[in-house]
Amino acid sequence: MNKVRLVQGNEACALGAIAAGATFYAGYPITPSTEVAEYMSSMLPPMGGKFIQMEDEIASMGAIIGASCAGLKAFTATSGPGFSLMQELLGFAVITEVPIVIVDVQRPGPSTGLPTLSAQGDIQQARWGTHGDHSVIALAPSSVMETYFETINAFNLAEKYRNPVVLLLDEEIGHLRERFDVADEPVEIINRKRPTCLPKDYIAYTNQETDGVPPMADFGAGYRYHVTGLTHNEKGFYTSKLPEVDASIRRLSAKIEDHVNEIATFEEIELEDCEVLLIAYGSVARSAQAAVLDLRTQGIKAGLLRPITIWPFHDQRVKAACTGKKAVIVPEMNLGQYAREVERVAPEKVPVIPLTRVDGELIVPEEVVAKVKEVL
Repeated sequence: MNKVRLVQGNEACALGAIAAGATFYAGYPITPSTEVAEYMSSMLPPMGGKFIQMEDEIASMGAIIGASCAGLKAFTATSGPGFSLMQELLGFAVITEVPIVIVDVQRPGPSTGLPTLSAQGDIQQARWGTHGDHSVIALAPSSVMETYFETINAFNLAEKYRNPVVLLLDEEIGHLRERFDVADEPVEIINRKRPTCLPKDYIAYTNQETDGVPPMADFGAGYRYHVTGLTHNEKGFYTSKLPEVDASIRRLSAKIEDHVNEIATFEEIELEDCEVLLIAYGSVARSAQAAVLDLRTQGIKAGLLRPITIWPFHDQRVKAACTGKKAVIVPEMNLGQYAREVERVAPEKVPVIPLTRVDGELIVPEEVVAKVKEVL
């Protein structure tokens, strides 16, 4: 594993899943994520894991939810159209608190769109695609090596917070090949909290845990509990009692949003004295970083804030970065989905300017440089 080699982003994702302890994959092939399934189909069986090619993305979600309930680390990979089909069962995983990972290698849409090109159009879908009040975790790596480590992080966060986690790649990252060198030092691996009480004392969705995350018993381990997509009480049974419903829904959100400082990570480049702030993620962040370096050589004080964690959105951190800037420019391959979140928290006198592209092509550094100069 520690040999230097040339690796594709989708392969790095598969390798990260194995390193995190994933032993179950169910999915349906879809461009540009298909390689994740191909790599898992060859890697899982020899190690005793299970790979299943499902009939569609809905069945894929059902399979990984079931596998996770049985105690396995399970995941699937898809792209925009498949991710759309997964939303109902994503909501089911949220309300039943089943830890799973969904890899979404984004392509242009809506609908079938441009299957072989790149986009970042699923940002809001990752947060609000399923209905009702809830919270999710979504990560967006910007390199092959980071894809490996953020895939591990995705499984760790899913297990720690007993919640679905979405890994948002884009086609540029999924199909990019780069130097891959995993050091010998072991990475941290987190496993879900399991009950230590007697089976008769187990409460599957207790509100008494200080971190808001109840222990999760494996099916077949002797702990009997009810799993339903209906609003339920602490024991998992349907309830319409207002205090029980309110407490349950608020805890589902709070267990993520109250830990935003622990979950959300960023990279900062040239922020100390910057006057024009760029905020970019995924593959576009690489163009933004190159633009910052170019602008600095021209005497323009630009800086980059790169969110690695897209959701939960860190209001305070983004607001602080925007404060005092002449302008904030948000380049992204959509019509401003993340820019709207930045605008929501930025100080009133700081203009937030989207730089958008939706034709399937990557925003290049020259476009970012030109936009900064236009704004100034």
